[in-house]
Amino acid sequence: MEIRTIAEQIFLSGVEGVLPDKLIRTQVKVIDNTLYISNLQFSLVDFNHIYVIGAGKASALMAKEIESILGANISKGHIVVKYGSACQLKVIKITEAAHPTPDLNGVFATNEILKIANQAGENDLVICLISGGASSLLADFPENSTLDDLIATNLLLLKSGADIKEMNTVRKHLSKVKGGQLAKAIYPAKLVSLILSDVIGDPIDVIASGPTSPDLSTFEDAMIVLEKYKLSEELPISMINYLKKGILNLVPETPKVGDPIFCNARNLIIGSNRIALEAAKNKAVELGFNTFILTDKLEGDLIKAAEYVIETALRIKNDSQLKKPVCLLFGGEPTIKVTGKGLGGRNQHLALYCATKLKGKEGITILCAGTDGNDGPTDVAGAIVNSQTVSLAMSGNIDSQMYLDAYDSYHFFKQTGEHIITGSTLTNVMDIIIVIVE
Repeated sequence: MEIRTIAEQIFLSGVEGVLPDKLIRTQVKVIDNTLYISNLQFSLVDFNHIYVIGAGKASALMAKEIESILGANISKGHIVVKYGSACQLKVIKITEAAHPTPDLNGVFATNEILKIANQAGENDLVICLISGGASSLLADFPENSTLDDLIATNLLLLKSGADIKEMNTVRKHLSKVKGGQLAKAIYPAKLVSLILSDVIGDPIDVIASGPTSPDLSTFEDAMIVLEKYKLSEELPISMINYLKKGILNLVPETPKVGDPIFCNARNLIIGSNRIALEAAKNKAVELGFNTFILTDKLEGDLIKAAEYVIETALRIKNDSQLKKPVCLLFGGEPTIKVTGKGLGGRNQHLALYCATKLKGKEGITILCAGTDGNDGPTDVAGAIVNSQTVSLAMSGNIDSQMYLDAYDSYHFFKQTGEHIITGSTLTNVMDIIIVIVE
């Protein structure tokens, strides 16, 4: 079997390991009128209503499995997913909305979710399904601002080079639902959030901008992020004014650790990049590779991350004591500051950069792809490269460096035929990089 095909099989096994319905089945059961969620248990007769809400690329399959388990016990529900990530539900309503740029559908769905949250009473249970993408899909904006202001803010943050924690620090303080404020709306009902992590280290306050957990950041922290990336002069004035009001205590701060609104709330991580990497490793071992998980915390500057991957691959290649073939697995989410006007995503850009460094270095294949199936604003998951990528492109008069400088990796790989195309996977636990050393 061709190495490229093998690498793709290993990647798809990793994705399969974090499919939301499978993860829900391992965590949620109903036995004799008792609901078991991980290590929690509830008597169904104690609740007047059970509501299901949620947001994120994986929340549709999560909701479908919750419906399968709880059936008629669900009174009402609403979730918001990325366009193309929906599935048929019976009781829970579903809205498709834009990601990563918010739109009116996201605003509508967020209002519907807040209505349910505010409706929940002391004898009710709210199950909240959270996965990657929810920060954009839970779309709302402060008073005296507009959807256009929100869109402009998101675009500036996405291109700034800020990491996810920094971006979400800003987002939390321009919202009435993020940063624990959804939990505030749900209180005093009981709340259990089932979370697929798309953030390194699985910090509950950062994933999806932490709508159901205490917020560790402040308005002042949000302004510091904007100043660090020189965005305070570029953001819409309405957004800056709102943050300044927050710093002056003219609008409420997000709820913090110790706030009684969290006394009935439980946040459970049920899926992560590490789980995906373990599933990928199992497949690689099955296929006969000497396999190592290097990290599930690949972060920071994308070029530095790419150089770490390349250096590790070359070191393994030159290690005569190590049994070949070897499969190296990396997970995480490096950041990229976009300065060109091309089309692509961090996985395609990382793959193209690696390709330029692999020229003439035989026996190394690198796959870079997002577990959600969509790398940046494109219809592909990522790309796969080897020592021949740049040379073959040159023979077709395709200048790899020109596409790299223009941040136009999508159109480079469109011509070379090296895209990884999965369609929407209905899950999201960041990125996986697979290196095969022959």
